[in-house]
Amino acid sequence: MLKNPVQLRLEKLEPWQHLTFMVSLCERMYPNYAFFCQETEFAEAQKYRSILDSIWEILTVKNAKINFENQLEKLEELVPSSDDFDLYAVRPAIDACVALADLLHAMLDRDLMLETLEKLSSLSAETVADLEYAQTGIEITNENQKDNEAVCAEWDMQWAIFRALKEAERRDIDLIKGLRQELREEPISNIGIAL
Repeated sequence: MLKNPVQLRLEKLEPWQHLTFMVSLCERMYPNYAFFCQETEFAEAQKYRSILDSIWEILTVKNAKINFENQLEKLEELVPSSDDFDLYAVRPAIDACVALADLLHAMLDRDLMLETLEKLSSLSAETVADLEYAQTGIEITNENQKDNEAVCAEWDMQWAIFRALKEAERRDIDLIKGLRQELREEPISNIGIAL
């Protein structure tokens, strides 16, 4: 697992900040899934999008009620298998699904929150590292990750989200909506796929 000091800093934040951070990472992985669906007609990317939207809703709409078990069931049907596709794009698409599933599990069991936070942070960086490995044949580890521009850019993005959240003294709906809007207005994924 790729690690970064941002993970320890994140742990000290409030649960709403943990959730916002994780859903932001899923939002950044969404274009990877959408691209895969576009290329293969495997599923409707919109279905992933609506599960993602339900999590944003919990964070921004007072008294929003979402059945997360139901959302997990819906997500299960959207996960491609790497055995069925001879296409690199299936891997980042699977990572996007794993991230969203982990986040939904953490919503169901809040005891998993901190563990999931670190897991998603690492997974997002590993999706980038995987692509770099596929392109260069150089494996990215905790020792050499600082030498890789793409992985550094991913950590920079995570730090930027962390800093925005850290500034908030209380649950700030406008901040959350602003983050969501920013990520959607320029939907470029962690591996540079633009919608």
